[in-house]
Amino acid sequence: MKSKMVKVAMLLVLTGVLMVGCKPKPQAVTDNNIQFDSIQVEKTYYLLEDKNNPNCDFQLKYVYPVAFGNEEVLKAVQKQFLRSYFGDEYENFTPQEAVNLYTEQYIEDYKSLETDYKAEKEHEHEVDPGAWYSYVEYTVNEIKFNKSNLLSYAISYENYTGGAHGSHTYINYNIDLATGELLTESEIFIDGFQDEMAQILVDKLVEQNDVKSPEELESIGFFSIDEIYPNDNFSIDETGITYFFNEYEIAAYVVGTTHIHLLYDDIKHLIRQGSPIRVLFES
Repeated sequence: MKSKMVKVAMLLVLTGVLMVGCKPKPQAVTDNNIQFDSIQVEKTYYLLEDKNNPNCDFQLKYVYPVAFGNEEVLKAVQKQFLRSYFGDEYENFTPQEAVNLYTEQYIEDYKSLETDYKAEKEHEHEVDPGAWYSYVEYTVNEIKFNKSNLLSYAISYENYTGGAHGSHTYINYNIDLATGELLTESEIFIDGFQDEMAQILVDKLVEQNDVKSPEELESIGFFSIDEIYPNDNFSIDETGITYFFNEYEIAAYVVGTTHIHLLYDDIKHLIRQGSPIRVLFES
């Protein structure tokens, strides 16, 4: 009887070992094999081609994919980069063609101010009109995350067209490199996630700003808390998802761009089963 019990115990131990041995290993977060190149432009143009006149200061840096293991996916991602940076009408150009055309169009648009500037300059003004004709545009895109078939990048725009101050805008894009398609909120989150996510965003914003209640956010420059809602402008990384709210979107200009970083532990219950980003917190 004792011998039989020993055999049963040994069998249970062996079964446990086999079960542990057969348990699938978590998937590692690994670097993607996609490669990038970049084009940089710095250009200044003075109205009426006179260095005594106001000018536009134009700068861009365009980072773009040049190689990937899947040629079809690479083409899709290249088109996405062109559309997001320059506009839909540029998607069939090469990167250099797109940069050249975009730059030329900006300068031509600025030149269209010359007639008005010349007319104003010929009349007496208490205020120098030059202040309203000095333009700036700085545009750059940056790879934020590039692992486990997930690619997250952001485009930042700094624009000034005369007046009191310029504007700064950040737009984020996330791509599934298994398909070459954009990942939006609808591909990542469960149906009806918005209201709960909005509450999580507000709670995190309260914590970030060291206030005691959501209502106190309004006293430091934020608009109504009802306007703080998921906006599909987010980046992903190994730790979580970061939402970006641009100037005037949820707060006064003085507050600037608002970043709200959410850890996966706080939002994973809102992420779809089968979503490609689950590898980042299930690994």
